Amino acid sequence: MLTVGLTGGIGAGKSEVSRLLVEHGAVLIDADRIAREVVAPGTPGLAAVVEAFGTGVLAPDGSLDRPRLGAVVFADPAKLAVLNSIVHPLVGARSRELENAAAEDAVVVHDVPLLTENSLAPLYDVVVVIDASPETQLDRLVRLRGMTEEDARARMAAQASRDERLAIADIVIDNDVPLETLERRVDEVWDDLVRRTQE
Repeated sequence: MLTVGLTGGIGAGKSEVSRLLVEHGAVLIDADRIAREVVAPGTPGLAAVVEAFGTGVLAPDGSLDRPRLGAVVFADPAKLAVLNSIVHPLVGARSRELENAAAEDAVVVHDVPLLTENSLAPLYDVVVVIDASPETQLDRLVRLRGMTEEDARARMAAQASRDERLAIADIVIDNDVPLETLERRVDEVWDDLVRRTQE
């Protein structure tokens, strides 16, 4: 089994690269999706978040109001640290369960947005960084995700810098390119990852 840590700044295009790797046969463990699962209604995770931040972070249906919680924590590093201390251990435990269920010869891709920030690179055999310029990230967040420019800039500023991400990369995928070019690059990376599973 080869474990791959896949990361990149918000708006860099991790979802697209993850999708392409899954098409090649990768087993995807998506930290963001797991992070939503561990705070779903009725979970101990959601109870802990409400205990820390109050019922104001809940939507009328009792689910977590992620935009409201995001507005609270992304403006305050101490509150973000509290949220991370609740969610990260739960995500880690679930990720290990999924990895343990994968085949022996699998390429297991962990899509981890905060891999750099949380110094998680040593947990993986290979770290793949999706790289895009800050201008590209900002454009995607405003145009494709409907964020205000101010909110997008705040989210980007809360993450590791581009240089910090590139410093931990074993493989870099440039995503300031047309989709066809990205697809060709992912093909090359997949061949490299498969070769590494056989070493």
